[in-house]
Amino acid sequence: MNQIHPLAVIDPDAKLGDNNIIGPFCVIDKNVVIGDNNKLLNSVTLHFGTRLGNNNEIFPGASISTKPQDLKFQGEETTCEIGDNNSIRENVTISRGTASKGKTVIGNGNLLMENMHIGHDCEIGNGCIIGNSTKFAGEVIVDDFAIISATCLFHQFTHVGSYIMFQGGTRTSQDIPPFVIAGKEPVRYAGVNLVGLRRRGFPRETIEAIHEAYRIIYSQGVLKDGVAMAREQFPDIKEVEYICSFIENSKRGVIR
Repeated sequence: MNQIHPLAVIDPDAKLGDNNIIGPFCVIDKNVVIGDNNKLLNSVTLHFGTRLGNNNEIFPGASISTKPQDLKFQGEETTCEIGDNNSIRENVTISRGTASKGKTVIGNGNLLMENMHIGHDCEIGNGCIIGNSTKFAGEVIVDDFAIISATCLFHQFTHVGSYIMFQGGTRTSQDIPPFVIAGKEPVRYAGVNLVGLRRRGFPRETIEAIHEAYRIIYSQGVLKDGVAMAREQFPDIKEVEYICSFIENSKRGVIR
């Protein structure tokens, strides 16, 4: 049975699962689907197109599936899809998709801290931690287990790799390859995220291969040459292949 505060406003067309807690002054619009065991504290708004999974906790002032901040948006029916076990803190805003991709997607087990914004058509993976007041423009992709500090800015269409550590107050218009620390002004490669990889249980041999792969790649004047050399030296290390593929497929270029 759901626990719905009498001061909450829920459209009759909204679909709710079981055992949800809906606090006072929450607003749930039509075309919203909510799973089970979610907790919405006071003053949470789930706009048109929200798809909320299970076991999420959403804090006061959060606004989910807002109208995209994109002048090309013409009111098309799009969604904002949020997985399971996420903590969405105070005043977080997440826009729904546009005709470009049709949906904004947030994975599972993420911590989205206070006052951060995720723009239209973004894709956030699993297990990410995103700091206070960080802002993502439209169509940013963040892979799993990225740690992004407070007050960071990400240009539209940028791609952020897995297991990175991004320094607070940093901005980027280029892609951030996996397993690295990135920071300073202008943003640049600041080494491999050794502490983060050890905490996540990466074997020593794998960490050494990642470190050596980046040494090879960044030692070359042309990244393409460094990628070929790293791939040749570590043909069986999937993490090195991930790095190489990430750089090869980058559309905005990677930091150096």
